[in-house]
Amino acid sequence: MTNLANDGAADSLLETAWAQREETLYTTLFGDLGPGIYPLDLSLFEQMFNCTQVDPRWLHIGVFECPPTPGRPHWVYVSSGLSNPWDDNPDDDEEWTGLGRELLLECPQQSPWALTLVRRFAAYQMLLAAGRFGDQEPLDAWDRMSVGGPIDGQQSALSAIIMVPSEHYPEEYQLVSGKFAFLQIIGLSAAELAHGRAHDFEDLLQMLGERGAAPLVDAARGSIV
Repeated sequence: MTNLANDGAADSLLETAWAQREETLYTTLFGDLGPGIYPLDLSLFEQMFNCTQVDPRWLHIGVFECPPTPGRPHWVYVSSGLSNPWDDNPDDDEEWTGLGRELLLECPQQSPWALTLVRRFAAYQMLLAAGRFGDQEPLDAWDRMSVGGPIDGQQSALSAIIMVPSEHYPEEYQLVSGKFAFLQIIGLSAAELAHGRAHDFEDLLQMLGERGAAPLVDAARGSIV
């Protein structure tokens, strides 16, 4: 039998956490959140992952395109909804909320490809969490992979990504439903990906930072190795 009182409490927890993240925390961290959220849609799941059946709640997850502010000269693309407490019981004392991560990508200029990429990986995270790829766990820090072509869909030398702890937003942030942290996407060339696998990805990230190739991602840059 459904417990309507508990269902109402769960809905309230979700709505409160959602509002706290977007209306309070994100506006404090990122300022202007742009024209609104760009939600995931069924065509994204169908075209990118050949997935025709999705949880309708996933279609409320999206990405903000945040323009520069007086204190931040670059653009930020950040997901919202991966940390939703979809299945949390309000009576449980959960340490993390939802998947415990939101995705973030920073660019020196407005980059439509970045919006596409973050939406793509937000969808991938939900599919991973739902077990649609077998035993694979959702992406976390230091996971890396090829994206199957230029990161911008055109002629970029970057064709892979690595997920790292955020440099500009390194904290764990607390919502009423639990805490989450940002997982930052850094673009890599195939040669950089191979170099990291052969040596050390933390050293590679330091090299990228020293060359101005991270944490901001410029699809027009060349490979550093």
